[in-house]
Amino acid sequence: MKPGPKRSLSGDVIVTAALKLLDERGGDAVSVRSIASEVGVAPNAIYTYFPDKVAVLRAVVDRLIGEQSLDVLADTGIPWRQRIHEVGLGLRKRLLDHPGATKLLLGAPMDGPRALEFGERLLDLLAEVGLSQEDAARASYLLIVYMLGSIALEAAELDPKMPAPPEKERINTRRKAFEAVPPQVFPRTAASTEVMAAYISTEQYVWGLDRVLDGLS
Repeated sequence: MKPGPKRSLSGDVIVTAALKLLDERGGDAVSVRSIASEVGVAPNAIYTYFPDKVAVLRAVVDRLIGEQSLDVLADTGIPWRQRIHEVGLGLRKRLLDHPGATKLLLGAPMDGPRALEFGERLLDLLAEVGLSQEDAARASYLLIVYMLGSIALEAAELDPKMPAPPEKERINTRRKAFEAVPPQVFPRTAASTEVMAAYISTEQYVWGLDRVLDGLS
C-alpha cells in the first residue's frame, strides 16, 4: 500500500488516523502498518508513540470518551439525576457515531486520562448527593458499566462502515427478527417482542439508567 501524504506526527495524529480507519473499514483493517500508511510514515515511527496496536486502540477509546463534555456533572444548579442523564445521553450519541470504534469498549480497559476524569467527576457528584466514599466508588463503576456496556452492545449491531440507520428503522429490523421466533417454543420471548425489539432505543437506555439511579437514591 502506498503511504499517504506525510504530515507532522504525534500521538493525536496517530489516534485520529486509527479512528478514521475504524470508521471507514472496521476493526479488521486497523494495524500498525495501515495506520502508518494513513499518516504517511514508516511503521516503526508509530512505535515511538505507542508500543503496539492495542495501545493505539485503547487511546482511541479514551478519545471517544473524552469527546463528551463533563462540565455539567459539576453544575450544582441542575438536579443530580438530570446531570447524569445529560452526560449519559451525550456519551451515547457521540459513541454511536463511531460504531466500529465503540465496539472496542467491551475489550479495552477504561484507564486512559479521559476515562479517569469521567470516573473522578462521577465520584464528585455522588459524594455531593451523600454517598460514602466506598458507595460512591461502587456506584461510579456501576454507572460506567451500564452506560458504556449498553452503548457497546448497541454498536455491535451496527455496520461499522455505514452511518447508523434511524432508530425506528433499527427497531423495525429487530422486530422482524423476533417475529420469526416460534411462540410455542419461546412463548415469553414472543410475547415480549415489542419491548425486546426496542432494546437499542433511547427509551430503553434511559429506562435502565433510571432504574440504576433509583437504586442509588
